Amino acid sequence: MRRFRLPLRFAASGFWPHAPRGLRVRLVVAFLLAAAFGALLTAGLTFHRARAAILDRAEETAVADLRTQLDSLAPDLTLPPTAQDLRGLTRQIDQAGGARAWHASASYRGGEPVAASAGTPPVPDELRRAVQDGGRAVHQRTEHDGRPWLALGMPVAYTDDSGDTGTDADTSADAGSLSGLTVYAVFPLDDDRADIDALVTAAEAGAVPALALALVPALFAARSVLRPVRRLRHGAERIAAGELDTRLDAPGRDELADLTRSFNTMAETLERDAAELRRLEAGARRFAADVAHELRTPLAAMAAVTEVLDEDAASGVLPADTEDAVRLISEEVRALARTVEELMEVSRFDAKAAPVHREDVDLRTLVTKTLQLRGWAHDERVRADLSEPAPVRVDPRRIDVVLGNLVANALHHGRPPVTVAVRVRGDLVRVTVTDRGPGIPDEALPYVFDRFYKADAARPRSGGSGLGLAIAQENAALNDGTLTAANHPDGGAVFTLTLPAAASSPGTT
Repeated sequence: MRRFRLPLRFAASGFWPHAPRGLRVRLVVAFLLAAAFGALLTAGLTFHRARAAILDRAEETAVADLRTQLDSLAPDLTLPPTAQDLRGLTRQIDQAGGARAWHASASYRGGEPVAASAGTPPVPDELRRAVQDGGRAVHQRTEHDGRPWLALGMPVAYTDDSGDTGTDADTSADAGSLSGLTVYAVFPLDDDRADIDALVTAAEAGAVPALALALVPALFAARSVLRPVRRLRHGAERIAAGELDTRLDAPGRDELADLTRSFNTMAETLERDAAELRRLEAGARRFAADVAHELRTPLAAMAAVTEVLDEDAASGVLPADTEDAVRLISEEVRALARTVEELMEVSRFDAKAAPVHREDVDLRTLVTKTLQLRGWAHDERVRADLSEPAPVRVDPRRIDVVLGNLVANALHHGRPPVTVAVRVRGDLVRVTVTDRGPGIPDEALPYVFDRFYKADAARPRSGGSGLGLAIAQENAALNDGTLTAANHPDGGAVFTLTLPAAASSPGTT
């Protein structure tokens, strides 16, 4: 059976187009959504129960009232009734309805219902069929002209052998006991609809205060959750800043307290491991410095002896085998001496004791002197591109070490020609050393400035110690510069020394 629908008006709230990012906002919104969902669910269930109770009460009252009217009016009706008799019966029922505003109609043995007034709403066909088939009172909610109505259908049965009639609203009657008279009544449910609308309005009016009240515990819950999270964030920032002795209070026994205790355990482990690493690193530095210092004296003596032997080898007084051995020993002693000097220089870097003596100089002058001192000024394997003045304020000796290491590295590990170019870009001066070799393997690029690192798989074996580029980078940093390595698109390695330009241009020498 078709039932009318009462409007259910709950305010719909539009939410944010994008999810909130802050944890506090997300916690508060989640709490409010949970509260709103609970309130909406409770209000919905309450509304449906109350609506059903109101409508059921209206239906039961209407059936009882109609039965009462028929019990008093039907016995006076003569069977079979005429249309005038049916119209008179329905008029009496309408008048007896009072405030309920009955619109009654009656039919005999399945005929068309006869109403007292022309404005009576039509009786639903489903209701008529249900009354005829069931032989008992039936009610149905319907709509007419946009208003909710309750339609009732009640058959009238013989109540005694004399032929008197009465209603049988509670139990089905045998076909032989029915009089054939059926009374229908339709009345509006405006008052009941108003009661239901009042329930909806009350639910809507109570929703906003309920959400406002839910905001207070939501803020309190968010604060209680975020406070330890905020402490953890501050603790992590302090750990990242190097304060490894950071510890946090961990009151309570909840998950956040367990997380805080785990943070403290992590911080304690980091502090212990960092202290051990510092101790080992300091020991390694001390060992390298001590070894280099202890080797300087015997190496100086060995160097003096090898110089005498070199003179003998050059004069031809030594046998050929002995002469080759002397030259080999001399080369190895000189290489060991360079390694010791490099270790001493590294130890000074580590101890922050490397002196820096800055001067205003044209970087082109430093490049020229570096090439001249090492015999590369007239070497066809090395080309200088010094097209514009490049004033800098640096320690010339340390920049000479950087440039010498870069050119030597390019000659040993790349292919000539090696190009040394000086360019000024704004407030920066750049020196690039480019070779034509195979370049640096991609996997080796991040480690070329590490101490003792050698990319042997990609380059021929060198007698170097693996400290040259590391020392060059340290010297660049002491002069407020940077040293980077890359591969040229056309092949070859490119080392770039970048220095801040000086305010004025010094004279060249």
